[in-house]
Amino acid sequence: MSATPLLMALHSSTERFGVAVHDPESSSDISNVEVFDDGRGLSNTLITRVSAMLPRERWKNLNGLAVAIGPGGFTGTRLSVVMARTLAEQLDCPLLGISSFALMAPRLHNHLPEEQQGQPFWIARELPRRGLVAGCYCLDGDDVNELEEPHLVAKGRSVSPIVEAAEDVRADVGRLLELLRRGQLAGQAMPWSEVLPIYPTSPVGQV
Repeated sequence: MSATPLLMALHSSTERFGVAVHDPESSSDISNVEVFDDGRGLSNTLITRVSAMLPRERWKNLNGLAVAIGPGGFTGTRLSVVMARTLAEQLDCPLLGISSFALMAPRLHNHLPEEQQGQPFWIARELPRRGLVAGCYCLDGDDVNELEEPHLVAKGRSVSPIVEAAEDVRADVGRLLELLRRGQLAGQAMPWSEVLPIYPTSPVGQV
């Protein structure tokens, strides 16, 4: 592996698609981050968007990948997870998968009252006709511990303190890339086979 590895992160758990690239050939030490408003059209634009950030002929040089695994839109999340898994398997490189709620946790932690900061808290999103999807988090400095991954909260269960999920794809895909970089420096294995999308509810409704 080169001293400065070629890394890429993908985030498509929202209507906006985020791509972040850390490129050793760049004249700048700053990672390149772009966000595209492709919505449901991402299935037609995914390859084009990624290629614009990192030409296809250089994909074989990737030293590591990261992807947001949801919760989010079923199709959008699946698209980037499948692409990341496929590339990581073919290239035999590490793949880091992190929930979109865990990525936003450091930002949203600051919304808590001062007396609740540093304690476990919930990030949640209400889904019409489905219920409350929530995950539980605790911060240790800049590290995020996901105590419970995002799931559909059982009816009658009360969770608190709670912060509403708020997207900032540019910030979150940038953090995802930074976590990948840290993981590589720490020698984490990050096997691609363990990275799967989070689907708190069935994409076809109740079955």
